[in-house]
Amino acid sequence: MIGPFRGGRTVAAAGIASQPNVFYVAANNGGVWKTDDYGRAWRPLFDDQPTGSIGALAIAPSDPNIIYAGSGEGLQRPDLSVGDGMYKSTDAGVTWRHLGLRGGQQISAILVDPRNPNRVFVAVLGHPYGPNPERGVFRSSDGGETWQKVLYKDENTGAIDLAFDPANPQTIYAVLWAARQGPWENGSWQGQGSGLFQSTDGGSSWHQLTGGLPTPAEGLGRIGIAIAPSDPKRMYALVEAQPSGVYRSDDAGASWRRVNSETRVTGRGSDFAGVRVDPKNKDVIYVANTSTYRSDDAGQSFTAIKGAPGGDDYHTIWINPDNPKIILLASDQGATITVNGGQTWSSWYNQPTAQFYHVITDNRFPYWVYGGQQESGSAGVASRSDYGEITFRDWHTVGVEEYGYVAPDPLNPNFIYGGKLSRFDQTTGEVQQVGPAVLRGGKYRFVRTMPVIFSPVNSHVLFLGSNVLFKTPNGGHSWDVISPDLTREKYEIPPSVGVYTEEARKQATRRGVIYAVAPSHQDVNAIWAGTDDGLIHVTRDGGKVWKNITPPELTPWSKVSMLDASHFDDRTVYAAINRIRLDDLKPHIYRTHDGGKSWKEIVSGLPDGPVNTVREDPVRKGLLYAGTELAVFVSFNDGDDWQPLRLNMPAISIRDLVIHENDLVVGTHGRGFWILDDIAPLREMSAEIAASGTHLFRPSAAYRVRRSQNTDTPLPPEEPAGQNPPDGAIVYYYLKAPASEPVTIEIFDAAKKLVRRYSSNDKPEPIDPELNVPTYWIRPAGIPSASPGMHRFVWDLHYPPPNALEHEYPISAIYRDTPRYPLGAVVLPGQYSVKLTAGGQSYVQPLTVKIDPRVKTPATGLLQQFTLATKLTGMLHQDYEALQEVRALRAKLKDQNPDAEKQAAALEGVGGGRIPGARRGGDASLTSLNGELASVLSVVEGSDTIPTSQAVAAVGELERTLKSLQAALQDLKAKAK
Repeated sequence: MIGPFRGGRTVAAAGIASQPNVFYVAANNGGVWKTDDYGRAWRPLFDDQPTGSIGALAIAPSDPNIIYAGSGEGLQRPDLSVGDGMYKSTDAGVTWRHLGLRGGQQISAILVDPRNPNRVFVAVLGHPYGPNPERGVFRSSDGGETWQKVLYKDENTGAIDLAFDPANPQTIYAVLWAARQGPWENGSWQGQGSGLFQSTDGGSSWHQLTGGLPTPAEGLGRIGIAIAPSDPKRMYALVEAQPSGVYRSDDAGASWRRVNSETRVTGRGSDFAGVRVDPKNKDVIYVANTSTYRSDDAGQSFTAIKGAPGGDDYHTIWINPDNPKIILLASDQGATITVNGGQTWSSWYNQPTAQFYHVITDNRFPYWVYGGQQESGSAGVASRSDYGEITFRDWHTVGVEEYGYVAPDPLNPNFIYGGKLSRFDQTTGEVQQVGPAVLRGGKYRFVRTMPVIFSPVNSHVLFLGSNVLFKTPNGGHSWDVISPDLTREKYEIPPSVGVYTEEARKQATRRGVIYAVAPSHQDVNAIWAGTDDGLIHVTRDGGKVWKNITPPELTPWSKVSMLDASHFDDRTVYAAINRIRLDDLKPHIYRTHDGGKSWKEIVSGLPDGPVNTVREDPVRKGLLYAGTELAVFVSFNDGDDWQPLRLNMPAISIRDLVIHENDLVVGTHGRGFWILDDIAPLREMSAEIAASGTHLFRPSAAYRVRRSQNTDTPLPPEEPAGQNPPDGAIVYYYLKAPASEPVTIEIFDAAKKLVRRYSSNDKPEPIDPELNVPTYWIRPAGIPSASPGMHRFVWDLHYPPPNALEHEYPISAIYRDTPRYPLGAVVLPGQYSVKLTAGGQSYVQPLTVKIDPRVKTPATGLLQQFTLATKLTGMLHQDYEALQEVRALRAKLKDQNPDAEKQAAALEGVGGGRIPGARRGGDASLTSLNGELASVLSVVEGSDTIPTSQAVAAVGELERTLKSLQAALQDLKAKAK
């Protein structure tokens, strides 16, 4: 995971009154997180679960180790991920168990009895894009083992909010909401079933509270509710209607009156309905909207206490019941905490829960990764930092709107295009709008996410999708329309719209847009285009003529989420079809090899869940990657069969992926950017390899890049950071069974000389008991594994460490990834070989080491550096061997010749005495020389540059000193005879 550390949409949030430092939140597509230091650092708790989409959290007040999590975003919005029911932890989030309600897809609220952690109420919102019966309010009296539906209207009405009477948990309030998202963007409808309900018998029976509240005829939609802990008769409701408003009740909901209708407080009621009451003062309330507002007069007036221009978009407010100054907010920017009543807030720039729609890379070294981030803007993140880990120093915004595609200029990566359409100059930071439609409306249609992509054949040509396809050859200074409207002119309303069909007919018929564009890798005039209303076209003459080649299975509004043109021929394209807006959670990928004359659906092995993207590997024909709502999948046979490639990733919505040379780069919708370093083994994999007992994969070329060039105090471990790729050569090998003998990995240079040897019998370096820094800085030992399975080993491109007397962990330290210095000499760029020995058999593969492309030092300079470094490591070895001899000699001389023993002590570097022939100043010793050699080695090896004349001179001086000390040793040895 490379970041960025900038939070994404978070709705679920909860704290613990008795543990004011502990909070839990759940990003809509990023899983459950916990902090125990008031939000300074967050750690994930849900990464091994089968979903990452969470909409509700609740902690049992009587036992804070018991946590309930409801999956699905719990919202009604045009872009979301659904879940698979309820989860429970009884150990504060360490482990989780699924509890059912799988068919509800979205759980929006959870209530736990304050005295009985097994008594639970759950609000199930239901399918966002279609009807379903598993929705409404459910009750469990056995901790979620079984559920009873206790409040239900119909298959089109779900539950959105819940609240207990603070004085009597037998009295429960629930909100039902009848709403549906349409198959097309910006299509949504409200039904007749919305309302506020009360039960006074523990949920067994309910009655609707209507006194003073708007009716469905007045546009009643979503309602958010809150009850004053200090006076249970005082209630507040944030009501979506015409007009929306803040309502207050002083008789436990029997009657209501509107006390505020300010748009800033009550607008966008279907998005925001968070309202909470100060636990000590019933007249102080908080409302979540684009900002968070506070009222001190029971809702009559409000003041914004947290927010920013552009809209932070707040959803949930949790107030510590014992200390109202402690407040947790969940927003589209992430989670933030105040402990002083809102004077200051914790940062959300420590939460890697960014939601990206698409991902792309540029052609720099190291390459950068780009995407539009939902609710925040855009981000460009370095795939490798020069400082050992990817932090705030290694990413920045790139001027693209939050939903947008990003397209770095392949001829000049300083220019970044994106959105609809912006042009960002990385040199000046200026953003220019260069889109074809300065004024929106009229004959061109745009939705939030429009495809923007350069031609892989002609790097000057940039395409932008609308209902037509635009093309610019000059960076947006002028545009050509190269297609007619490629969307459906007429269509039947999909069955998933259901009871809202007549309302849907009133909307404009032609609404679709081009949602995917795939320029050919072979022919500049061949372009594939897919629409969100379910059509695929191709042109082979640069847009003069377009042919409809839509697979017959694509019904209206089967969104063509991604098209990928083959790298190997001009008749093959792959199509990812996402039908979630049709209430279809089946996977759909189509393939054609004949230009669209025939299609085959290729989904064998894919689990239920929409597919967002499919990509062909540019090196191995038939190797495909797919991104679903849960994971990355791989196919080795052109899509005929799929298998998961989740590895260490959490279950998360994979919105897009691209292949950059040997890396698979993923854009998630809830956990930022991820990179699978070095997919060469996937390209090499075959049935024969899978059936073999042992296999050494051919390593990819390794770049000689500095581990970290930080010269300042290391960033503290609490500072959020993404991972750099390994600083060395990645060696993959496979063992079918446990090795009966030690597994060894040996590196040889072009002359077949051994450079480095590792064994599964190697032992980690012992940790100095007097280490002067915490052990959490130390990099784990790299030891080859002898266990069965696929293994990755990293050679750090260094010769063995020299025989230094003193070791240290450098200031370029990285949390849990700092090697002990000094390192051995770094190898020269060139040809090497890797030899794996396992089970008595040896396997050899070639390895190429390349210099960092940014380094301009000539090969002769690098050779001079290497020669000097290897001389120094050799001298360190000689010095160390001499020291062992001196120490043994002193034992002999102690009784035999005290004067000579004293000279030996001085030669070693302990005690007094004078060494004949010592360097001027008389302080040279084998011990001090060892330190000086190590010091000069660090100077010589500190950068990929030609050693200075001073460094060369220093090595010469140390060489003379070593010879002098070796001569002194020989004299002492003669005296000991």
